[in-house]
Amino acid sequence: MPSRRLMLQCALPLLLTVGAHAENGPNPDAPNQETWTGLKPMFFGDRTIDEAPGYVALEAPKRAEDAALVPVDLKFPRRETGDRVVAATVIVDENPSPLATTLRRGALDGAFDFGLRLRVNSYSYVRVIAETETGALHMAKAFVKAAGGCSAPASKDPEEATANLGKMKFRSFAGQGMAEAQAMIRHPNYSGMQMDQITRLYTPAWYVTQVAVRQGDRLLFSMENGISLSEDPTFRFTYVANGQPVRIEAKDSKGADYAQTFSADGAAY
Repeated sequence: MPSRRLMLQCALPLLLTVGAHAENGPNPDAPNQETWTGLKPMFFGDRTIDEAPGYVALEAPKRAEDAALVPVDLKFPRRETGDRVVAATVIVDENPSPLATTLRRGALDGAFDFGLRLRVNSYSYVRVIAETETGALHMAKAFVKAAGGCSAPASKDPEEATANLGKMKFRSFAGQGMAEAQAMIRHPNYSGMQMDQITRLYTPAWYVTQVAVRQGDRLLFSMENGISLSEDPTFRFTYVANGQPVRIEAKDSKGADYAQTFSADGAAY
């Protein structure tokens, strides 16, 4: 799976490529496979990527209400041992930095649903490429009509964002057994493409690069992120609620660490 360093190395040439597509592309309303033709070898080399169903599904709106807050849901069905999905990479083809996140599962038993919110900068395919324990790759994709998500101004002023920086919330929607939960990290998650309306300068990129969520001593999932996660990164996921506390850990691109532990019912310690 691709690393964040690779994403950063690819960002500038991909920005130029995206700009060329926007200016010269045949039809911005139509799905464009040309970008993926160039991206695929950058991230996965010559490895085969299968698109048959059964390993991963992706749900996203055909037309986004807010390009800076595009909901994307990933669904990983239950698989047999040896064929289970252990990691998944989310790519937004036409974003300046296409690699949105690499998600890694800690607890592998059973099905797993995962939701997140993305910035989508122009009409684009959103893809998830799942990797199994054997190294096989499987892909699902959806075409999303959205524009300007990476350059959209933050919804909160800088002072408010700084005052609440790193605060977290956790909520579980069931008591025991299979449950759905939501985790949120307060962070402006600047993409580097947003312009300060007073200074007319671009706000430097500053975003959550890593996330890990644990239940007791057991890792539920971890993430390595690029600039495409939305402001105040929020995740919905399924897990087996067993009464143990849940801990959320995060790191941002300035090297700051954030962490908070919650009881099973969502109360902060």
